[in-house]
Amino acid sequence: MTPDLPELLASAVPVGLPMRVRFRGVDVRETVLFRGPAGWGEFGPFPEYDDAEASRWLAAGLASAWGAWPEPVRDAVEINATVPAVGPDRVADVLAGFDGCRTVKVKVAERGQTLDNDVARVAEVRALLGTAVNVRVDANAAWTVDQAREALTRLSAYDLQYAEQPCAEVHELAELRLLLAQHGVDVPIAADESVRRAEDPVRVAREGAADLVVVKVAPLGGVDAALRIVAECGLPAVVSSALDTSVGIAAGVALAAALPELDHACGLGTVGLLAADVAEHPLVPVNGRITVADARAVVSAAEQPGLAGHELTGERRAWWLQRLTRCHALL
Repeated sequence: MTPDLPELLASAVPVGLPMRVRFRGVDVRETVLFRGPAGWGEFGPFPEYDDAEASRWLAAGLASAWGAWPEPVRDAVEINATVPAVGPDRVADVLAGFDGCRTVKVKVAERGQTLDNDVARVAEVRALLGTAVNVRVDANAAWTVDQAREALTRLSAYDLQYAEQPCAEVHELAELRLLLAQHGVDVPIAADESVRRAEDPVRVAREGAADLVVVKVAPLGGVDAALRIVAECGLPAVVSSALDTSVGIAAGVALAAALPELDHACGLGTVGLLAADVAEHPLVPVNGRITVADARAVVSAAEQPGLAGHELTGERRAWWLQRLTRCHALL
């Protein structure tokens, strides 16, 4: 169900939440919260996304606030910690925000940094947590095939669970998989941007370009849409977030809880990277997990106390409401 624009705008609250550490080039996470008959929804596409892409994020938020989630097949979801492109000296502080997580995703290939920086960051994670944890890396499509082969060959010394979106294009991912196998480098490839930002999100599976897929509720247009894509891909799936508040994370938990199979920890702990959140009880992992009950409680809450004091004003508020209006017209 798509509400009328006046109804949507009446409940929309654009907010700016400070980050604990810079992540994806962001120091303040701006997003919009709104409430419908089913509870709270979120609309927070990154500023550089055009309206056509951003409209899928709005569809996802409306599905939470005006729709219904599928029935879960598990009551809790295992969560991975996320380490941004910080120096080794800050890794311990970041990890402290992820209680009990036994899988860590490390951001690599940050603009302005080197492969040595990436190796030092991953090495520090291993030094702090030992061999009992799973470590995965995420390059956000920043490497060429040759750069990815070199980087993953070096990083494979730290026993990587997988590498997320090392290259931008689907054919590059397929080529990289072959090269790694030919050189005896055992690092599976996960597709993220090639799924969530693609006109044909199933192409990665059809062309043998990935070992698993990373799915995110907001960019894919909602929980039901993401479930369909996972089914069509026929590959193991990991549910991740788009630097959401607890409201957006709750939808991610609903997706992860509804997947028929879930063999990997999910990237739904990124509220821990925020210095402030909208919910009274933020959705952060406890003993490495987030429960479906806690996710439902966030979305169904009568109020989100954390909105107070973080509302955007002036030009930024107007910018988000205008964007919301344009995207609504595309649904």
